[in-house]
Amino acid sequence: MTTQSLLVLSIGFLAQAFFSARMLVQWILSERARQVLSPSLFWIFSVAGAYLLCIYGWMRDDFSIILGQFISYYIYLWNLKEKGIWRRLYAVLRAVLLLTPVVAVLWVVTHNETFIDDLFRNENIPLWLICFGSAGQILFTLRFVYQLFYSRHKGQSVLPTGFWVISMAGSLLIVSYGIIRTDIVLILGQAGGLIAYARNLWIGTHPKPSSRS
Repeated sequence: MTTQSLLVLSIGFLAQAFFSARMLVQWILSERARQVLSPSLFWIFSVAGAYLLCIYGWMRDDFSIILGQFISYYIYLWNLKEKGIWRRLYAVLRAVLLLTPVVAVLWVVTHNETFIDDLFRNENIPLWLICFGSAGQILFTLRFVYQLFYSRHKGQSVLPTGFWVISMAGSLLIVSYGIIRTDIVLILGQAGGLIAYARNLWIGTHPKPSSRS
């Protein structure tokens, strides 16, 4: 394994470590409360994981990974704002988090031929597989679009039951994509999450019984 390959894998595994940590924290706190919670750490780890996984996808020339992170990234930031965390971050860090996707898009616009060649004319990833992987990432990411509208309706950051249903469906597609691509980062990252999604779905549909007086 080359030094570059090792670096790419390290970034991917670090990103998945943040995603796994967010689910572990959310799962433990929800088990204790016997209801589905939306803890602040969930969103902090989400931002860190998305930032790194987007870099991983770029280094792997994998459009579906990049697309998935771009869709959900600003939703993570919105939840940080709702949790009151965003304003407590250093101004420089806020600027970096806000502008990184913008800079990436500007680079794509000014280097569109290189971008298309690397991501859509890649011999290692046929077009049908790009479409399949992108469909899984879009479905998986739609859970956060759903979460955003649901939370805005409720006036607070929450993780509703539908979020976990979409999570399970999208995760199964991404695991299948990871198997086809022999991408161990995607396989391990998504397979472990399925357990947490199923458990949150159970907790969400079996609310904590009210205490007797």
